[in-house]
Amino acid sequence: MQRAVINLFDRWGLTDTQAATLLGEIAPRTFQRWKAGEYGRVGPDLSARLSNLLGIHKALRLLFKDTERGYGWIKRPNAAFGDQSALAVMLGGQLTDLMRVRRYLDAVRGPW
Repeated sequence: MQRAVINLFDRWGLTDTQAATLLGEIAPRTFQRWKAGEYGRVGPDLSARLSNLLGIHKALRLLFKDTERGYGWIKRPNAAFGDQSALAVMLGGQLTDLMRVRRYLDAVRGPW
């Protein structure tokens, strides 16, 4: 799961600091170790964050046929978030910030 999120963050063009913020309980240096394949323990909060991030990725893949457009969506302003990007919302650092973006995408894509 960690490798999938690392690849996702690369596609989103995130810095190590941004990635660590989205993951919540890890420092940028720890994220750098992840990128080198050294994974630590995954507690409940980190597990929930990883799940939400992969859910966001899945929803974007379902919503956008052009994958690059889907990856770019994360940084574009969005009226649903007060003209902030989804990334800006998620960088609030709370698990609920990730959940807010995921719930929005799940609602937009509907029951499929």
